[in-house]
Amino acid sequence: TVANYRRDLASLKRLLSDLPGGGALETLQTAQVRRFLAQLHSSGLGGRSLGRLLSAWRGFFRSLAERGVVTLNPVDDVRPPKSPKALPKVLSPDEASRLLAAPASDDPLESRDQAMFELFYSSGLRLAELAALDLSCREDLANGELRVIGKRNKARIVPVGRLALAALAHWLTQRPRLAAIDEPALFVGRLGKRLGVRMIELRLQRRGLRQGLPAQVHPHMLRHSFASHVLQSSGDLRAVQEMLGHSSIASTQVYTHLDFQHLAKVYDQAHPRAKRKTD
Repeated sequence: TVANYRRDLASLKRLLSDLPGGGALETLQTAQVRRFLAQLHSSGLGGRSLGRLLSAWRGFFRSLAERGVVTLNPVDDVRPPKSPKALPKVLSPDEASRLLAAPASDDPLESRDQAMFELFYSSGLRLAELAALDLSCREDLANGELRVIGKRNKARIVPVGRLALAALAHWLTQRPRLAAIDEPALFVGRLGKRLGVRMIELRLQRRGLRQGLPAQVHPHMLRHSFASHVLQSSGDLRAVQEMLGHSSIASTQVYTHLDFQHLAKVYDQAHPRAKRKTD
């Protein structure tokens, strides 16, 4: 972090040195900042990098203002260019099946992992939502659903698929071998206490490597895969929004781009006018 800020301030020093007369901090104008930002953007620096650069400069000038060195902050009204949103990485349905294709095991850790990963993919939970589940959810599971508390303490009901319910039922028979007395968490670790989010991430990465998946698998990838696959099958964007717990449908619309990518790929492979000629 220190190295990044040092580099950002070195860029500011370079801007000042290029100005007529060498420039001075107290004479720097907003228009000059914008012009320099445009030069950096045209040279290939992205919106996020420029945003961090501006944040460093803004904080620097705020500090100078507190010391009485400058009276105005020339960076206050400058905003970085928008960066194109990167589409979330998802597993294909075949890759998701491969990840979850594990034989039934009496090893309580393997049984727990299978239940967690099936639930991730079945219901599109966030990592924190899954880690926070308690044994009290068993009554909901009996009805094939789950009540979770999402961001801003917003509750929602999500469906739980058949295979996830079976995996959870098996885990509940194994859980007493690990869980400490009076531990309320649904998923526990070796020491019998609630399983932490970092350990869930590590166990999922390990499963992905063991199953030979090409990309590093993380919990949010299973959430993205759930959303993308449900949308591809149903086309019901509003239902996917509700199941994911998005407050705005704009957050869910990114999955329509993934769906279009899938359709475009099928089109390229199938349409006679889209196929590339081979020599």
